[in-house]
Amino acid sequence: MRLLFSLLWISLSLFAEIDLHAKIWVAGHKGLVGSAIVRNLHEKGFNNLILKTHQELDLCDGAAVSAFFELEKPEYVFIAAAQVGGILANSTYPAQFLRNNLAIEENLIHYAYLHGVKKLLFLGSSCIYPRDCPQPIKEEYLLTGPLETTNEWYAIAKIAGLKLCQAYTKQYGVQFISLMPTNLYGPGDHYDLHNSHVIPALIKKFVDAKESNLPEVVIWGTGTPRREFLYVDDLADAAVWAMQSYKDNQWLNVGTGEDLTIFELAQMISDIVGYPGKIALDTSKPDGTPRKLLDIAKINALGWKAATNLRSGLEKAIECYLENHTTSGS
Repeated sequence: MRLLFSLLWISLSLFAEIDLHAKIWVAGHKGLVGSAIVRNLHEKGFNNLILKTHQELDLCDGAAVSAFFELEKPEYVFIAAAQVGGILANSTYPAQFLRNNLAIEENLIHYAYLHGVKKLLFLGSSCIYPRDCPQPIKEEYLLTGPLETTNEWYAIAKIAGLKLCQAYTKQYGVQFISLMPTNLYGPGDHYDLHNSHVIPALIKKFVDAKESNLPEVVIWGTGTPRREFLYVDDLADAAVWAMQSYKDNQWLNVGTGEDLTIFELAQMISDIVGYPGKIALDTSKPDGTPRKLLDIAKINALGWKAATNLRSGLEKAIECYLENHTTSGS
């Protein structure tokens, strides 16, 4: 009984580490991940959040970021800001993906250190891992092989960000930690077919096809690559959990531990939308990495697990999309 009480006290003390009135900056709060972190923080009672739009603060502008830290003095920082997109966007804008993401990371991490931030959490991406590394992907597989060429620019920037956190922690003794989430989806996603990820792109395609009575929906590639997907509110919960209790200099994978083929994903979305037509494959388009499933043993062992299964998460995402779009061209 004494041991149980001690463990409970330790657990509670970890989650009481951050005062509910502490100044917390969520960089990128308008995006998919940032908005989910804001929701999670509010649900947990944190009431002193700093939120700045891109118009109010250009994160690529080092002088502006330094002035922001001097004025606002945030105690905790979540870096959810990034330029993101799918295969098409990465292939079309390689210089922007690399330069802008490097600038954001360097500015936020460096000035957080200079201005005495108590703890910083950097959010990376599972695309940091080699294209052909063993599955499921363990954290230690980083930098053991070539990256997937269709998103290498974004991946290199994310690798630099997590390594920068490790370097500042090692050299200056700060608490700058990182999480590496798998593919994300959910409320706040972008449904622009030119720049979006696979789930929002498929949701838009199937909804539009149903509304327009199209006979088929075409998806890129062979449909055989396997992917893991995490509901964004689950990632937000993991991020807040890590900010409260995780202190190690090793980044953690965040996912569900389950995957499926892109064709199976398309079938599931088609079924939820209620689209009666055919799913066609455009095999002239690239597949990307053959499989990408994260090993989540470390974060699970520390006590965090995803709560949302894929179908229920997709149902929520599709409901949110239907509530917010007005025409098939939106």
